[in-house]
Formats: sequence, structure tokens, C-alpha cells
Amino acid sequence: MFRNNYDNDSVTFSPQGRIFQVEYAAEAVKQGSVVVGIVSKTHAVLVAIKRNAEELSSYQKKLFAVDEHVGLAIAGLTSDARVLSNFMKQQCLSQRLTYDRAMPLDTLVSLISDKAQLNTQHYGKRPYGVGLLVAGVDDSGPHLFEFQPSGLTQEMLACAIGARSQMARTYLEKNLDKFPDCGRDELIRHGLRALKETLVQDRELTLENTSVGVVGPKEPGARALEAFKVHDGAEVKDWINSIADDAEAAAEGMQVDE
Repeated sequence: MFRNNYDNDSVTFSPQGRIFQVEYAAEAVKQGSVVVGIVSKTHAVLVAIKRNAEELSSYQKKLFAVDEHVGLAIAGLTSDARVLSNFMKQQCLSQRLTYDRAMPLDTLVSLISDKAQLNTQHYGKRPYGVGLLVAGVDDSGPHLFEFQPSGLTQEMLACAIGARSQMARTYLEKNLDKFPDCGRDELIRHGLRALKETLVQDRELTLENTSVGVVGPKEPGARALEAFKVHDGAEVKDWINSIADDAEAAAEGMQVDE
């Protein structure tokens, strides 16, 4: 589909001031499975629903560790995400080799922002068809950033991107005041509850389709950092069971009231 030939490349503005190639890339993000990110005063958490293309295929990874202190979640084209993820890993490694310290998150995010924006400014290139949630902890505390294909990045308190993400955003907005004081496990449960809001009626969170990534201090008040780790399979069983128990308790409460 063409819109008066203004969407043939990413460097031509339409008369309304729009760049259609960038808008199409944003649509690719909306087609990806949903990912949710939340930060508290101590931890940063990412949760994601994984998809498999068919019954015979494995589930695609949605969470990636970039460095000890930072990881990312993706929604959109996995191949584009891999390019950006590898670029971020190279920048973090270069920072450690040169300065012997972890790269601040805002600096890292600004680098991928500049890289993505160049693709909207040069003929023959296309925008990255992926959105990212970048979560981590640096000297100034935990952070969560949203990255969009246009090159726009912004720091968030909580965020959800991907298909049916509006339902997750509604849950996050309702519970936003609770997140800063949450501990590690409670923050993960909030993320899974938000994720559950996006599911269609016949789907549930399972060990196979759920991923959790978390980074923060090893112990409350400690400066030692627990490296960003992606939890899959049996590692997420207790968290999934805990929110299922919450749902059952809420349903029983409603029956008693009736």
C-alpha cells in the first residue's frame, strides 16, 4: 500500500509532516508479544510473554542480558533487536576495558538512540522494527528506559510495549504508587499481574511462555549488585503460582460477598 509515494523511504516527509516508514516500524512493535518493565527504589524488573511460531518450534527469547548491571526486553523484529543488543554489549565492554567501570544507563540508551535516528536520516536505510525496554542499576540507582524505532527514548517508572499492552499499562497506572517500596519478589509479581491482564481468555501464564529478568542489590541495603539474570522454566514456577493463588483468593472473596 502506497500513500502518494511518501512511504517509499524513511527520509521523505509527507505534506502533513509525517515519516510513514517510521510509523510502519512502530506498527511492527505493536505486533510483537507484550513485555513489561517496572522499577522500585532498589530493583529493576522485566517480564515477557514468549511466542512460538508453530507447535514444532521453540519459544523465542524476549529478554537479553547486556552487561552485569543492565538487560533488555524486546517487542518487534527479533533480528533487529539482536543487532541493537550486540551493539550495546560492545559499548559496555569498551567502557569496562577503557575506564574499568560500568556504563551509565542514560549514556548507553543515548547511543542506541543516535544509532536508530541515523536510519531515519539517510536514504537506503530503514528504521529498526523493534521497541526495547532497557532496565538496569547504575551509581544513581535503578532505571527503566523505553526505546522507540524513531530513536526516541524516555525514562519510565513502569512501561509495557507490544500487542495488547494497553491493558498492562492500565494495571501499571492503577498501582504505580506501590512500586517504589516493593521488594524484589513483590515487584516481579506486579509485573506478572500486568502481563496476565494482556492475555486472551483461553491463555495462561506458563513455565514455557514466561520470562523474568531482574537486577538489583544482593541484599537489602547492600552495595553489592546481583547481576542481571533471565529466569525461565522452573525458575519462574513459584512466582506464577503465587499470582494464581491471589486470583483464586480474590474469586473466592467475591463468591462469599454474593
